[in-house]
Amino acid sequence: MTDAQWRRLEPHLPPEKPWTGHPNAPHRRIIDGILWVLRTGAPWRDLPARYGSVGTVSSRFYRWRASGAWDRILAALQAEAEAAGQIDWDLHFVDATVIRAHQHAAGARRDGAVGG
Repeated sequence: MTDAQWRRLEPHLPPEKPWTGHPNAPHRRIIDGILWVLRTGAPWRDLPARYGSVGTVSSRFYRWRASGAWDRILAALQAEAEAAGQIDWDLHFVDATVIRAHQHAAGARRDGAVGG
């Protein structure tokens, strides 16, 4: 992640230092590790050591997903970009629609015959 990208993202992240307990690993290093996994499609176990331990990086990703942090971060960044006139909603959108088809819709014979 570039320094400019980090400056836009950092204000929207949860506090790096919790009120109690052990301090978190630096958000920037962890997010870079998450982005590496997402970009490469590699399994968590192949995460390079420079991003921290696999457990730390994956745990942060899943905790933030469960808490809704990623959704809040995306909404805040989109609101900033829209206020600055940087988003054309006719062009930029994400569609996560999934349509599942019954197995018979995939070309199975309708007469109940097996084989073919």
